[in-house]
Amino acid sequence: MASTAALAATAAGVTPAASDSARITAENWLDDRTVDLTVASPALRTSAPVRVLLPTGYAAHPDRTWPVLYLLQGAHDDYTSWTRETDVSSFLAGQDVIAVMPSSGPTGIPTNWWNYGLPGSPDYEKFQVDEVMELLRQRFRASGRRAVAGVSTGGYGAVAFAVRRPGVFSAAASYSGILDISAPGMSTVLSAIVARENLLPFLLWGFSGDNWNLHNPYVRASALAGTGLYLSQGSGLPSTDYGNLEGAVLEGTLWSQAHRFTTQLETLGVPAQVHFYDGGTHAWSSWQQEFRTSWPTLAAGLGLG
Repeated sequence: MASTAALAATAAGVTPAASDSARITAENWLDDRTVDLTVASPALRTSAPVRVLLPTGYAAHPDRTWPVLYLLQGAHDDYTSWTRETDVSSFLAGQDVIAVMPSSGPTGIPTNWWNYGLPGSPDYEKFQVDEVMELLRQRFRASGRRAVAGVSTGGYGAVAFAVRRPGVFSAAASYSGILDISAPGMSTVLSAIVARENLLPFLLWGFSGDNWNLHNPYVRASALAGTGLYLSQGSGLPSTDYGNLEGAVLEGTLWSQAHRFTTQLETLGVPAQVHFYDGGTHAWSSWQQEFRTSWPTLAAGLGLG
């Protein structure tokens, strides 16, 4: 989705996948546990990269199936961000779980794009939740049990997936995610993310309040009952990270909507582990620790002892 014209062309059916099923067209093994896949995706009508991180004991147990942890990227980043910016590879080495990091496109918003309602518009939700999971079952012996975690727009995606697909993810964690997309200021934030990639903001979910509501975790929060939840958000300013003022300001911009969302959960009687903390920035320096803190919630959802 490099431009508005490219997005429209993709939606119109240019460069479609060659079959009705997603397929792996290339594997690039970085080490004995890490492989980058190229996936031809009917949902995207193009190919997209996916990083897979296997547990240390994978090769020694050829008949075993494994639960799956999705790790979703943030905006203006890519599928390599989790292994590039954190110690997730070593942290998960001894855990009996496959970690998967699928591309969410340049905006990092893993959703089904409206794009004028044209058939074949890019659907990152279907790509990640359905197509990637089926490939993991076929190629890497993934079981049906899964959890999801994400940073920033990936944090939105983690909770939105759990809301829109009740029961599919047993646990979800958001680190500085946009959890109420209609809260004051959030449409501006989302529009800026989309516009930065040279796309028209309304291509995301259109102008309709109904479609926005369908994609808003706040509106549909009751669907999270039974899902293990970990939600964290920093206040931004004042921050001790003086070298990242922009990150502190952005983190603070998301503070109010995060509180609105957790208040909604309380009203609905949906339990969640919540960590609101002073300061922090919209950056990996905060998110790596939050991932570690959330691990017991994710591990419980994955059925790990």
